[in-house]
Amino acid sequence: MIRKSLAALALTAAAPLAVAAPVKMCVFDVIGANGDVYNMVKDYALEMKAQGVDFELKPYTDEGVAVGDFNAGQCDAVAATDLRTRPFNRFTGSISAVGAIPTYDDLKTVLATLAQAKAAPLMKENGYEVLGIIPAGAGYLFVNDRSIDTAGELAGKRMATLDYQKDAIHMVNHVKATVVPSDITNFAGKFNNGSVDTAYAPAFAYEALELYKGIGENGGVVDYPLAQLTIQVIAKEGVLDADTAQKSREVAWGMYGQAMDLITRLEKAIPEEKWIRIPEKDIQGYQEMFRENRLQLRDGAAGAPKVYHPKMMGLLSKIRCASNPGASECTAGNRE
Repeated sequence: MIRKSLAALALTAAAPLAVAAPVKMCVFDVIGANGDVYNMVKDYALEMKAQGVDFELKPYTDEGVAVGDFNAGQCDAVAATDLRTRPFNRFTGSISAVGAIPTYDDLKTVLATLAQAKAAPLMKENGYEVLGIIPAGAGYLFVNDRSIDTAGELAGKRMATLDYQKDAIHMVNHVKATVVPSDITNFAGKFNNGSVDTAYAPAFAYEALELYKGIGENGGVVDYPLAQLTIQVIAKEGVLDADTAQKSREVAWGMYGQAMDLITRLEKAIPEEKWIRIPEKDIQGYQEMFRENRLQLRDGAAGAPKVYHPKMMGLLSKIRCASNPGASECTAGNRE
């Protein structure tokens, strides 16, 4: 009996310890493995090792291919912009609703709220789960002519528009500009070679995608955040257990300061003379125009597709009105 027990013990000691299989993640960064987004996701993956999760990262410079490989089962998770991940979760995909988060302070409140455990049920949809959300910076309008500084001036102008971004297409049509279908791999080239008059991107694109070439001597960057872009980590539901998935969202939220330091640095790197400042008196008109569009894209009204999640629109409205209670949208009966 003792001999048998010793033999069993010897076998147990010789057996290798069970190691969790790596979680494969497709990571989009327009620069690839040397890009800021990829490095941010590397930091996230390092933090998650302490939670017993071993992410195996694969860089992609084409977002469509990254998401396609995730859909095809070649990755267990994907890190990409919310513009591409919206089909996996309409709620978190609505963070980038046009004009819905006017300041970085409001964005901080949004992301802090979504990182809480009570928001966990909203992170699951259609067999997928959001494991983390990291800011990518406000999206700005880059123009080749500084006179394009009002919505009216956009009429007839050619705008590089991501062909899968239904809300952007609706907005471009609303201002009577011309949609020039584009994707993440070619919109910058179209702007830089003059094929389009305007392009929409966060500040990093000024240098990384050389949008300063498209701006030239006469253009600029309109200093109004059209939307807040985020990088979202999406996994097939069940890849992480519930507790680890919640810890993952908290780890991603913990990177907010690091991400904002980078975004601030990139925005400051754009020369002051290239910014086109919008008069305060015009901003209220833009906010109302964006609000009308959000309602249409929430309800599928006025020929718009149903894009935005009503619950997210309600949350963003509450956050805007808490920080700016005097806004016209915050009067009784006027909330989203």
